[in-house]
Amino acid sequence: MKLWEDFGGNELFLLLTAAAAYLVYFILIRRPDKLAKQIRILSLLWGMSIGILYDFTIGGGRTDFYKINDLNNYEVTDVLYYLLFAPFGYFYFYFYEKMKIGKKTFIIYVLVWALSGVFFQWVLTAAGIITLQKGYRIAHSFPIFLLTQTLTGVYIQVLKSKEQLSAAE
Repeated sequence: MKLWEDFGGNELFLLLTAAAAYLVYFILIRRPDKLAKQIRILSLLWGMSIGILYDFTIGGGRTDFYKINDLNNYEVTDVLYYLLFAPFGYFYFYFYEKMKIGKKTFIIYVLVWALSGVFFQWVLTAAGIITLQKGYRIAHSFPIFLLTQTLTGVYIQVLKSKEQLSAAE
């Protein structure tokens, strides 16, 4: 693993995006309506695990549909990219709970997040962080985001049936 091939705009963009995402995350966990600690940890692990799972399967291995940063090999700055998945997992859980998503609003919530994921992937592609290859297009990611956001919503519903998600004051 190299530190980086060339420290440039994509590494700087990742640093700034990670700093912004974690700043918002730390602001949200200081709020009185924050999620319970065990749910917060689950949301961070869920976001990171799902993101890494997809990146290691469709972004690498035999399919290798895209590369992260400058190389098809891992760099230290790739860790910043993978760390971005965790706060977005928390944001999904947090807003799901705060917006009181139910049967009537579930599909809209999932669609908004799936479209947001495609948009963010487009931004990362435009910034040179993700390089699509082997005929893969950003539009191919929409069904993946749709499946992921749906499974995450179902996971939250299972958690809600077992315990309260918000922290008690």
